[in-house]
Amino acid sequence: MDIQDIISAIHEHRLRITDHADEESQADSLTFDEIFLSVLQGEIIEDYPTDKPYPSCLIYGNNFQDEPIHSIWAYSIETQ
Repeated sequence: MDIQDIISAIHEHRLRITDHADEESQADSLTFDEIFLSVLQGEIIEDYPTDKPYPSCLIYGNNFQDEPIHSIWAYSIETQ
């Protein structure tokens, strides 16, 4: 998985935010802008190529206050 594919999806608004992601962001008091920023300057620290229904990865980055954020991202091969 390439972080540039995820960054492109963010820039092109090709995202689907799951209910689980929405709940987790609220529980952690994070905005999606903070999460997106953490990806734009972040790095993939783990790959999960066999995840179902789509391959996914764990991205580490920082928010506006330079606090760490870990987020899981997955994407469909058909939408790349």
